Amino acid sequence: MDFFAFLAPIEWVVAWIMYLCHQGLVFLGFSDGPGPAWVLSIVGLVIIIRILLIPLFFKQIKASRGMQMLQPEMQAIQKKYKGKTDPASREAMSRETMELYRKHGTNPFASCMPILLQSPIFFALFRVLNGLVPISDGSSKPIGPIDASVASDIESSSVFGAQLSDVFLRSSDLQTKIVIAVLIVAMCATTFFTQRQLTMKNMPKAALEGPMASTQKMMLYVFPFIFAVSGVNFPVGVLVYWTTTNLWSMGQQFYTIRRMPAPGSEAERLLKERQARKRAAKGIVEDATPVIEQPRGQRQQPKRKDRQKGAPRPVGTTTPRVEDAPVEDAPKAADESRTSDGAKGSPASGAAKPAPKKKKQK
Repeated sequence: MDFFAFLAPIEWVVAWIMYLCHQGLVFLGFSDGPGPAWVLSIVGLVIIIRILLIPLFFKQIKASRGMQMLQPEMQAIQKKYKGKTDPASREAMSRETMELYRKHGTNPFASCMPILLQSPIFFALFRVLNGLVPISDGSSKPIGPIDASVASDIESSSVFGAQLSDVFLRSSDLQTKIVIAVLIVAMCATTFFTQRQLTMKNMPKAALEGPMASTQKMMLYVFPFIFAVSGVNFPVGVLVYWTTTNLWSMGQQFYTIRRMPAPGSEAERLLKERQARKRAAKGIVEDATPVIEQPRGQRQQPKRKDRQKGAPRPVGTTTPRVEDAPVEDAPKAADESRTSDGAKGSPASGAAKPAPKKKKQK
């Protein structure tokens, strides 16, 4: 029983994409039969697959950025439940962690989604290239349009003398081994720089600390090592595919990080410097004075100015009431009120004097 039988539909799609890319290259002037057209058809397979995965790529960038940005809050949760091993505490920690993922709109598996989706294509191409010899000699069934003659052409196509179906451990030719070794190094190097570009240049310094950051730094070196060990079992065509997809990822990430860097990252600082140079070249001078926005609230009422005691009052003004005056001005207002009342009862004001009381006769 074939364990990878579920890959048969994907192998059929991969075979048709390679065949159609080859036919398009022949139409553009490449020679039919064995030759570079079949090598470039693998590159065409990469381009088509990566175009289809562009939405997932942006989700991967967002998820990776979110996982780094939430590290301070994740550390706070871990510190809160440190040393607590009872089921209630573990359940509460898991609940708060999932709520944190929901708050930031990310999860640990979202950043791995493009790689996981490419894995079936990777293994399907591996099986197609490994099956070229059996298909060409008639011992295996054709895969889509790849029949015996087409399989013979693909199997005979070479990269600097190494055929697309050659494997490092199965080859006895020195030149073939050197070419495969160079491709393995290229695959590992592009994998390393692709991961480093994403984690080091597009993350704030605060997010590059903690257990999660340490794990990602470790995986930065683990993945290239895994590919170096397993690459000796890969056909040349698979090495070409993986190196090409890494180069595509580097270019895609370079464009994304340059245009949409993470807040607080080194890439954001470089973006602001480029924008400042462009404005300076156009003669646009930025106003460095910060605009302080006044707090909005209830309008401040105007205050009455205190007048000196005994100062002449303008004509047509009225004496303020004692209860309307401020607390500290109340004595002054009371004195002014008494003075005014006395002035009303004086002869100069024209008012009649009060009649004297009559003496009681004995």
